[in-house]
Amino acid sequence: MKIAIPLPSRLCLALALGLLLEGCSIFPASGPTRKDIVESVTPSLTSGEPSFALVEIDGNSLNALARRAPSTFRGYFGDYRPAGSQTIGVGDSIQITVWEAASGGLFSSTVADRMSPGSRSAAIPDQVVGRDGSVTVPYAGRVQVAGRSQQEVESAIIERLRGKAIEPQAVVNVTRNITNTVTVTGEVANGARVPLSLRGDRVMDVIAAAGGYRSPVHETFVTLTRGNRTARAPIQALLANPREDIYLRPGDILTVERTPQTYTVIGATGANAVEPFDARGITLEEAIGKAGGLTDSRADPDGVFVLRYEPAVVAREFPSVAPSLLERGLVPVAYHLNLREPAALFAARRFAMRDKDILYVSNAPFADVSKVVQLVNMVGQPAVQGIAVSSFLK
Repeated sequence: MKIAIPLPSRLCLALALGLLLEGCSIFPASGPTRKDIVESVTPSLTSGEPSFALVEIDGNSLNALARRAPSTFRGYFGDYRPAGSQTIGVGDSIQITVWEAASGGLFSSTVADRMSPGSRSAAIPDQVVGRDGSVTVPYAGRVQVAGRSQQEVESAIIERLRGKAIEPQAVVNVTRNITNTVTVTGEVANGARVPLSLRGDRVMDVIAAAGGYRSPVHETFVTLTRGNRTARAPIQALLANPREDIYLRPGDILTVERTPQTYTVIGATGANAVEPFDARGITLEEAIGKAGGLTDSRADPDGVFVLRYEPAVVAREFPSVAPSLLERGLVPVAYHLNLREPAALFAARRFAMRDKDILYVSNAPFADVSKVVQLVNMVGQPAVQGIAVSSFLK
């Protein structure tokens, strides 16, 4: 028995088959499918080398990423201990006080002083250390002080006055310390030059002396410049690990910055948006949850990707990375997670998101088929209604 299919229905079926054979490429989509991404990293005679690498999120890749040491002050500069004594430098202001064992010496001011049997002292007004690194001391001339400690300068002054003053003694006090300071700028209450104490000061000590940081902890980063070397670290790393709170050296520059950490969510998720980090770190599992999870009606659980640029030294840990990509300073990597696997949920908790990552979830293949069915229904419905009306009229 043959079933007669009306012409409009046959046209609809032909349209549906044509769309399916076309691969549904004419339909709107939120991005490439999992198949498109996987095929694009496979070298071919026409496409040549891939433009990015595909790495599975599994035990091997998670261990390789865990071995990557984050940027830290201790690892870059070392935990330099403070110097045993500070030296005086050009631009510092010092005050000198000279004592004599008895009156009637060089530094006695009046006749009454000379008649008194007690010791006498004279305070020399503050002097700024000149560009030649020296200051003037009466009866001692120009005394070199730059590069010397206070005790060394005191000994030099006493030696110059020996034989001129009566058993001279000297005390040197640095009233304005420019040489032994750290410059603090950026997101602090009071940016300033902070003098370093003799006991030594750490990064957090100096930031506190400048009034503390003003931005939220998880958005605050500290950049330390020492000579021609610069390193940057989150302030939470210093709070969580006291070993990272290293001693500062004279001339260091601290810049406190507020840098909001974000990642972008696109594709078949509950919400496409730029999401902020609410804490120092966020895992892939938490990132998916913040985005509202995967959309049941169109998401492909096997199509979860995290896109980022990795340093070449990290990308070398992955065998799947093409050698041509390693020649770049930063290697584009697409990390793939198959959430159909139960173990992938645990892997997602170990995978740490980073600033400016892209979390992409592709559409499931059935989603395109559903679009074809909807289009066929939309086109064929008027024809079916027309057939029903004509049958009723007959």
